[in-house]
Amino acid sequence: MGSALGRRRAQSTSRAATVFRAVVFFSLVAAVVFVTRPLWHSKASSSGSRSGDATGPAAPLLSVRYRPGAQPSDSASFSQPWMQLVNTAQQPVVLDEVTLRYYFKQEGTRGYAFNCIYAEVGCSHVAEKIVALPSPVGDADHYLQVSFTADAGSLAPKANSGAIELQLYRPDKAAMKESADFSFNGADAKAYRENEHITAYVNGRLAWGTEPAGAAAPASSAPVPLDAAAGVVFDDFHYTGPDDPALNQHGWIVRTADGGPGVLDTWKASGVSFPVMSGAKGGQVLNLRATTDGTKSGTTQAEIQSRDIPFFTGTYAARIHFNDQPTHGVNGDPINEDFYMISPDNPKYSEIDAEYEPNGGWGAPGPRLDTTTWYSADAGDRITQKNMISLNGWHTLVITAAKGVVTYSMDGSVLYTTTGKYYPREPMSANFNTWFVNTLHLGGDRQWDMQVNWLYYNSAHTMTLSQVQHTVDGLYAGGANYVNTIAKKH
Repeated sequence: MGSALGRRRAQSTSRAATVFRAVVFFSLVAAVVFVTRPLWHSKASSSGSRSGDATGPAAPLLSVRYRPGAQPSDSASFSQPWMQLVNTAQQPVVLDEVTLRYYFKQEGTRGYAFNCIYAEVGCSHVAEKIVALPSPVGDADHYLQVSFTADAGSLAPKANSGAIELQLYRPDKAAMKESADFSFNGADAKAYRENEHITAYVNGRLAWGTEPAGAAAPASSAPVPLDAAAGVVFDDFHYTGPDDPALNQHGWIVRTADGGPGVLDTWKASGVSFPVMSGAKGGQVLNLRATTDGTKSGTTQAEIQSRDIPFFTGTYAARIHFNDQPTHGVNGDPINEDFYMISPDNPKYSEIDAEYEPNGGWGAPGPRLDTTTWYSADAGDRITQKNMISLNGWHTLVITAAKGVVTYSMDGSVLYTTTGKYYPREPMSANFNTWFVNTLHLGGDRQWDMQVNWLYYNSAHTMTLSQVQHTVDGLYAGGANYVNTIAKKH
């Protein structure tokens, strides 16, 4: 009996010890969980999240690959930082939460400019802006920030964004000395390689790379405020020159072909440039220059034409600087400064013209703006109005084509409307040109210039000037040089 009691006491003591050990164990587990909860909770809540909570770590892990797109040269006025973004995480990366920074040292006092030559996600979904570092260092005082729109989508785990081919350039054509830039690496000229001197951020938090000293400013990841509707084209004409690869990629051709109008067979690429101009939003303009000495051999005309973009009905808008005086030489030439849309010459031929003639032409005086809608080029079947006004300086021209009516407006005031058969019947190209009706012997050389600040087109809506301007302002604010939601990705 004593032995049985002893066994029961031993068992009771053993159970008490077991319970005590269990209590201690679970208390320790609870303590560990409580202490580490902020870490695993933050990771769990940020996984797959679009939150910009600055206190939590960026869940996705990224890497940036780089190579220079052009042969490195310290005498060139441009550099081409080409990049690829790689998702090295186990979950998708939402691209409009990502920003990239390419760091450089600015030469001279004039600002740099930029454009997108090509992007696998579409240049229309890539935005850029140049930002000054709060504390410059020897090899970096600015960076080119790259962000993406919501329509850029996301990167799957282990996926690569494909090429993002960017161009950084000096509009004044001076040398850049890219070898002195923090993010440049000339050894990567033939293949994409990881570059830790290009930084990547997710929701403003560093996710890849090493910042130069003085670079720790917040990285904005806000989506670009684009006009999200399908059927939009915008271009602010940020290009290095008529041979810029981005110009052709964005659907523009600099005319050198023979033919008219004006002085036949005198179209020259040398008449097209993209200078900095005071009073232009964003700084740069498309400049179209026509020159003459009164002879055909001494005459050049300039034109830029769109390619493979089906401009049709909707809203066309352009901010244009017209000139009543030549930039150089005596006045008096019958010069035309034009913005027009035209289709191939066929049974559905369509053409919409806004043709400014500061000195008149075609036997009629100036200054005047001819607003014309065509039905047939072969038959000369058109309807037009001669608006007897001077347009010297900056003006915004808006043309709408909707529900059988074409309306021409200047600076918000309606000038002319056409209806009936005088209405577009098929897609057209969009074009700007400067040309002479004929040559005159006025003495000496003359030079005429027309500038275009930006072009905006919306195929889905008819818009007022204020609506257009609000949209264009948003595009500039977001760093969008070029948008095309009509054609295939560029």
